[in-house]
Amino acid sequence: MSKRPKLLIIGHGRHGKDTMAELLEDKYGMTFRSSSIAASEIFIYEKIKEKYDYVDAADCFHDRCNHRAEWYNMICEYNKHDRAKLAKDILKDSDCYVGMRDLSEIDECMKQRVFDLIVWVDASERLPKECSNSFNVPKNRADVVIYNNGTFAEFTDKVHAFGKLIFN
Repeated sequence: MSKRPKLLIIGHGRHGKDTMAELLEDKYGMTFRSSSIAASEIFIYEKIKEKYDYVDAADCFHDRCNHRAEWYNMICEYNKHDRAKLAKDILKDSDCYVGMRDLSEIDECMKQRVFDLIVWVDASERLPKECSNSFNVPKNRADVVIYNNGTFAEFTDKVHAFGKLIFN
């Protein structure tokens, strides 16, 4: 490929999305940003810092698991005039967006050709799925599924095999 592909890595919370991105970064130099880190830095921290007494955007980010539906709603609000807004903000400086949670955002991003490929990380044989009030994307919306139901070494091998196909 003459240019680096723009990837979207999705899946349920704690299933290995960021780990996959970190492995691709380490092995292939792919840059990425997590939707939660980016959203915290761009707008969420400023909106809720007083409500939860956060010290900084990192403090806000680390508490996100206690407010998943609220974060989902704030991101949807941020994207209400352009469902691809946060994705485009993230991809200005990164090859990969990790963690989009809303199907209408994915559909708009694909309509605008923001991503080249959507990857789903699935650990559903060993971890629970996320509640529908903070995640509404079906697995079949992804182009590729990477299963993370075995050992870390097995997952790493799958991610590296994927990386060879995409980045070599």
